[in-house]
Amino acid sequence: MGQSTTGLPQLDRTKTKIVIKGVFERYQIFKSTIFEEREVSITASYQDRPSGPTNVTSDSTANTAIHNAFFPEYRRQFCREVELAVSQLKPKQREIIELRYLTDDPPKDYEVYDIKLKVPINKDTYAKLRREAFHTLAYSFSAFGIIDISTLIKGRNG
Repeated sequence: MGQSTTGLPQLDRTKTKIVIKGVFERYQIFKSTIFEEREVSITASYQDRPSGPTNVTSDSTANTAIHNAFFPEYRRQFCREVELAVSQLKPKQREIIELRYLTDDPPKDYEVYDIKLKVPINKDTYAKLRREAFHTLAYSFSAFGIIDISTLIKGRNG
């Protein structure tokens, strides 16, 4: 396992990019969809069970209530943590990530670095800043428990 000059393990760039983009996709889904509460089923349903006791009890009303109470809060907390992690980035990195991944209608990369940035930059600088932001976000998301950073360490198969 290679170490960087910061003492932190080196992350695989490709894996990190895929995982961080996945976090932003989930963020977009949570932000753009409405949570639909589950309804309690009062109709009996048949389940084929082996003979004898299964030692499993089911309370669909309780399961539904738990889902309806906790899943919306989970979504809000997830979005807050993503936004907090992004807010801790350096200003230029933060601007790139907010414009590219946190808007309602995310633009393409070339639209961000050519048009949307306050001060347009070239493609290579954009790629470097985004790569650095993803690296930083990987550690932040790991601290929040959003991702497992051990799967991103260079040289590990995960």
